[in-house]
Amino acid sequence: MTNINFNPALKGMKVLDCSQILAGPFCSMLLADMGAEVIKIEKPSGGDDTRRCGPPFIKSESVAFMALNRNKRSIVIDFKKKTGIDVMKKLSAEADIVIENYRTGTMEKLGLGYEDLNKINKKIIYCSISGFGRTGPYSKRAGFDLVAQGMSGIMSFTGTPNSPPVKVGVPIADLNAGMFATYGILTAYINMLKTGKGQYLETSLLEAGLAYTVWESSSFFATKKIPDPLGSSHRLSAPYQAMKTLDGFINIGAPNQSNWERLCTAIDREDLIKNKFYLDNSLRLLNKEKLEQDLESTLTKKTSSEWLLLLEKKGVPAGPILNMSDVWSNEQVQYRNMDVILNHPLAGKIHNIGIPVKLKENPGQIITSAPLLGEHTRQILSEYGYKKDEIDSLIDSDAVFEYKK
Repeated sequence: MTNINFNPALKGMKVLDCSQILAGPFCSMLLADMGAEVIKIEKPSGGDDTRRCGPPFIKSESVAFMALNRNKRSIVIDFKKKTGIDVMKKLSAEADIVIENYRTGTMEKLGLGYEDLNKINKKIIYCSISGFGRTGPYSKRAGFDLVAQGMSGIMSFTGTPNSPPVKVGVPIADLNAGMFATYGILTAYINMLKTGKGQYLETSLLEAGLAYTVWESSSFFATKKIPDPLGSSHRLSAPYQAMKTLDGFINIGAPNQSNWERLCTAIDREDLIKNKFYLDNSLRLLNKEKLEQDLESTLTKKTSSEWLLLLEKKGVPAGPILNMSDVWSNEQVQYRNMDVILNHPLAGKIHNIGIPVKLKENPGQIITSAPLLGEHTRQILSEYGYKKDEIDSLIDSDAVFEYKK
């Protein structure tokens, strides 16, 4: 993805990322992919905990860490030492963004809260990510994606009818919190460019999960009925789900009348169009179980690939259910540059998920692999005005650490 004319949209934005694990690093990765200069500030005791999240490990570097921390540089600062706090304040004086996900009150006790850094830099945009929000009765609780999925209601309607609680297969609350943090940061950054003033913003895993319960919450508000798990089917449309074929399953989306009629024609079941149980979407929803049985009685007579070819010809939205091996060999995924290969100093060539949004004039770019712990400590301090003897003194006093081969 090398582009010699690369002119990133966020060039000049300076981000200090004090977060770890997933939500915060995902946020700063999105900013870095669009050209922001992201300095990852890590703790002395092993750095970001994701460095040790397996399986598997690749020569002391975890694939989880490498997936979330490309395009960043790493500096290790000990916030337990005053000289370490001073280093963070000096970096903050020139930064645009600070991201943190410590427990509520931790950064304030260190003298590194928003009010502290705002005194140094009036333009600073300070983003906090937490489990439940920085205010309210749960503000001091630790939060994890699993807990947030449960408390946001997501696990109550995920899975199949009568199944035990099931979480979404990806850490949806964590990732959404990172996405909402990015959205908030960019909104505040635009406002800062117009007004010259920074501000504090926050989001949480709970709210990030809850915000995505659009259909379920709106249905509950309207009817007071508690949404149940529906497997792969849709809460408001039918048929819109995975359907059984002769050799597996395919996804079929026919949520409106025109798609429904095209589906019936494609599978040679025009009789269903005038069936009194399926005349419109509301009736198809009401008779969803019978509908599924009628459709699968036909779909199980041909293979998935045979049906997908027929459905595509008739313009019916449908697709296979791919595993990870299938996904990364898929021609569309490959064509869209979603598999990016980088060189890592220890692991060699590694794969990264590409950038899912393509800007025509200022495209994002994945340039460097995730940094080694403290790989750029000396380089960063030098750029921020520290002389060699000052850097040596900070390293000798353990206020900062640098990577050593």
